[in-house]
Amino acid sequence: MLRIFGAKVGKQVRVYPKVKIWAPWNLELSDQCTVGPGANLYSQDKIFIGKRTTISQGSHLCTGTHDYTLTGFPLITKPIIIGNNCWVAADSFIHPGISIGEGCVIGARSVVTKDMPDWMVCSGFPCKPIKKRIFEENKFLNTH
Repeated sequence: MLRIFGAKVGKQVRVYPKVKIWAPWNLELSDQCTVGPGANLYSQDKIFIGKRTTISQGSHLCTGTHDYTLTGFPLITKPIIIGNNCWVAADSFIHPGISIGEGCVIGARSVVTKDMPDWMVCSGFPCKPIKKRIFEENKFLNTH
């Protein structure tokens, strides 16, 4: 259905029920990414979600805001780019114009107001890098 309305959707993408997408033609979902139930992709501008990235339930990606310094509060839009192998945990809010680096984890209920670096665990209000994320590709294969 998303493709019919202009979204670019990769292979093995999962978009769960009750996801809200404002303008599908501004959305690009890469291979094996997931968008959890109740997420809001407010795509007034482009939203790019990388390969094997998860956007958890209730998260809000907002590409639009308003210029409060001008009469009439004109609309301002800026794209959101989320890299490969990321996890945006439950109820996070991503502001317009944000880039989240490859392998980055955004903690639950974080408010992301600045770009986040590659391979870091980040959390808070405002969201800040906390520690490096070590990716162990075979971790689960060795434990079973």
